[in-house]
Amino acid sequence: MTLTSHRPQTESQAALPEPPIRQSRERKNPVAFVILLVVCAILFLPVLWLLLTALKSPQQLASDPITWIPTQPQVQNFIDATMILPFWAYAANSLFLSTVTGVLTTVSSALVGYGFARLNGKGKKVLFGILIAMMMTPPIITLIPTYLLFAKVGLVGTYWPWVLWGMAGAPYLIFLYRQFFAQLPRELEEAAILDGCGRLRIFVQIFLPLSKPVIITAFVLSFNGVWGDFIAPQLLLNQDNTTLAVAITTGYVNSQGFPVNNLLAAGAVLYVLPVLIMFFFVQRSYVRGFATSGMK
Repeated sequence: MTLTSHRPQTESQAALPEPPIRQSRERKNPVAFVILLVVCAILFLPVLWLLLTALKSPQQLASDPITWIPTQPQVQNFIDATMILPFWAYAANSLFLSTVTGVLTTVSSALVGYGFARLNGKGKKVLFGILIAMMMTPPIITLIPTYLLFAKVGLVGTYWPWVLWGMAGAPYLIFLYRQFFAQLPRELEEAAILDGCGRLRIFVQIFLPLSKPVIITAFVLSFNGVWGDFIAPQLLLNQDNTTLAVAITTGYVNSQGFPVNNLLAAGAVLYVLPVLIMFFFVQRSYVRGFATSGMK
C-alpha cells in the first residue's frame, strides 16, 4: 500500500519546478562563468602579446611609448621566420622525435600499467613505490647522469636516446594507465581466461580497445613533452639535427648578435600551432582520459 502510493508521487515530482537548491546553484553559474572568463583572459594575455609582437615591424617594437596594437600588421614576419633558418627541416626533426617517442611511450606505459593493475608477483609493491618516487623526482636531476651514460655508449648526437626513453615508458603515464585498468571489472578478465585467452591477448583485444581516451591522453602528453623540450635536444643533439625548439631560440639574431624579437615571436607562434591544432581535435578524449582514470 505504501509502495503504490509512493510511485505516483515520484513521477509527479518530475513535472514540478526544480528544487530551490538547484535553482540557487544555477543562479551562481553566471558568476562562475564570469570568473572563468576573467581567468582565461589573464592566461591568454601572454599568447596575445606574442601574436601582436609577431605582427609588429622593428620600428613599432622600438617605439616609445609602446605600440600596443600594430597599425599595419606585418604578415611578412611569418614568411621571413621560415626563410632565415631551415625552419621546416627543424620542424620535421621535432615532429619525428615527438611522434616516435609518443607512440613508443604510449605502448610501453600501457604494458607496464596493465602489469601493475592486473598481475600479481613478488616485489610488486616495492616496484610501484619506486614508480611513485620517480614521479616525484625532477627530470633535471637525472639529466647529467643520463648524458654521461649516453656519451659512454656513443649515442650523443643521435636520436636513439628518444627511442630508448620511449621504450622505457613514463612514470606518470604508467600510473595513469594503472589507475584506469584497475577500475575495469575482474569478471571481464576472468571470462576471457575461461575462453582460453592469454594475458597478451586480453591486453590487446580487451583492455586496449576500452582505454582509447587514456591512449590519446598519453600520446598527447608524451608528444607535447618532446615537442616542447629544450634542454635534452640542446644537450644531446648537434646543430644540424636539433629540434625546432632549440633552433628558434638561437636562429633569429641580427648581425650584432642581438635577437630579432618580431621574427622570434613569429617563429614561436608557428611553433605552437601544431600542438594547438592537435589539442583542438582531441580535447574531448583528452579530458575523458583523465576523468575515466580517476585523476583530475
